[in-house]
Amino acid sequence: MRPIGDSPSELPETPAITALSGFLRALMQRNASLHTVRAYRTDLEGFVAFVGCEELKAIDHLLIRAFLGQLYERGLGKASVARSLSSLRSFFKWMGREHMIESNPALLVAAPKLPRKLPRVPTMEEMNSVLDSEMPEEAAFAKRDRVILELLYGCGIRNSELTGINVDDLHKRQGVILVRGKGKKQRMVPFGDSAQIALHKYLPDRARILEQNKRTGEPALLINLRGGRLTSRSVGRIVKSVAVAGGLPTEVHPHTLRHAFGTHMLEEGADLRAIQELLGHERLSTTQRYTQLTTKQVLDVYDKTHPRAK
Repeated sequence: MRPIGDSPSELPETPAITALSGFLRALMQRNASLHTVRAYRTDLEGFVAFVGCEELKAIDHLLIRAFLGQLYERGLGKASVARSLSSLRSFFKWMGREHMIESNPALLVAAPKLPRKLPRVPTMEEMNSVLDSEMPEEAAFAKRDRVILELLYGCGIRNSELTGINVDDLHKRQGVILVRGKGKKQRMVPFGDSAQIALHKYLPDRARILEQNKRTGEPALLINLRGGRLTSRSVGRIVKSVAVAGGLPTEVHPHTLRHAFGTHMLEEGADLRAIQELLGHERLSTTQRYTQLTTKQVLDVYDKTHPRAK
């Protein structure tokens, strides 16, 4: 085994390096993003340097644990080590499919226990303050950006679900949207008057942009200024810039608004199973995370107000 800091480019061709090259090529052939490929390369190059010239079949869970141990010695935190282990599991899974190994030794290595951090959820007052204000100068397409905020917070949908909505998925008379969730599952999600008004103002401008760009056949509800479907990455940038301009913390992202939707519904007395249906959670236990958020708020109230808590 070699020190973990050695560069694989300085080593002779080894079975692990050959396998890594094939794995990264396979990722690119599956149209993985450059960011994803770069992340896997960063995590796995250190490992192939660590195992050196070991035969692939000789790499076992003990060797993987030794590698993770060196990561800890270098000062990496649990989250970084957990990500490296996740990359190794994917790498060995691919090698198994390619018949390079018989089993995945990384599955025998337990992931580090990460502290469960509850996300900071904006209050109802903070959300209303952002949504009731004029769109800031940072908004390149203000009417569209308001629709983004109204649907993310008003419907609790995921970023990917938002960008996947087509105009034909809107049922304005019934006040519902057809949403395509994880695993190609579909659900109908209601939207309120504020979203209805935002859509009414936005759709004529959408039609004009598509006409100007000769893309009148574009089905996407949310488009960029060139008439193409808006990407999830663009939605993330838009939400952050508008939210921060409205006084929300810099760590706000589209999923923050989904958390806010679930938390605020629960605070106002909504049934947990109804929230589960609206959010498209397969398991109720996933939805129950929102009870943790509101329980903390209840405890804060208790500590501040009950005479025996002081």
